[in-house]
Amino acid sequence: MKRKIAADLLKIKAVFLRPENPFVWASGIKAPIYCDNRLTLSDVAVRDDVEKSLAELIRTHYPDCESVMGTSTAGIAHAAIAASILKLPMGYVRASAKDHGRTNQIEGRCEPGMKVVVVEDLISTAGSVVDVCEALRAAGAEVLGIVSIFTYGMKKADDRLAEHGLVNVSASDYDTLLTVAAENGYISPRQIPALLAFRDDPSDESWIVSAGA
Repeated sequence: MKRKIAADLLKIKAVFLRPENPFVWASGIKAPIYCDNRLTLSDVAVRDDVEKSLAELIRTHYPDCESVMGTSTAGIAHAAIAASILKLPMGYVRASAKDHGRTNQIEGRCEPGMKVVVVEDLISTAGSVVDVCEALRAAGAEVLGIVSIFTYGMKKADDRLAEHGLVNVSASDYDTLLTVAAENGYISPRQIPALLAFRDDPSDESWIVSAGA
């Protein structure tokens, strides 16, 4: 599954690998990768692969799930489709409460004690998804864990999730993507060690030289 999703993301250019000309993230970090999983919604075959994968991850890792909650906004569509496959209720969580109406942050039914799984499209540093999980907990829900389409596998994210007692399971990941990308000519196999060095410490830009930038 991880290899299939990685190949899908590369094929539709939802993921760009550009070690020779790094992207600059909003944080200022130079990165060899940029991920836009929203593009998976526009390709019917890839969307089908992704949503079936997310549903299967929920079914396998969180069999007690009673409701699927998407992150706003990128996780909403994926949560809705996965929940439909699983025949489960669905809702989503805003980054912050509305400043009008009922001032909801959580949209959809969220009862105290309800066992929920959060759907996110991308895990980088995990800050936003942790905030979503904490909002659900504050409302009384039991957060079983997180499923996502893709994770960079950064230590900062793993540490942050562990600190909050959360587990993420992804349909694919950075390491798998690099392997598939090298096999299919998107990058050279010799670049993989440098690209893994970026994952291990994004603040250390020494990987850029060894990646051939």
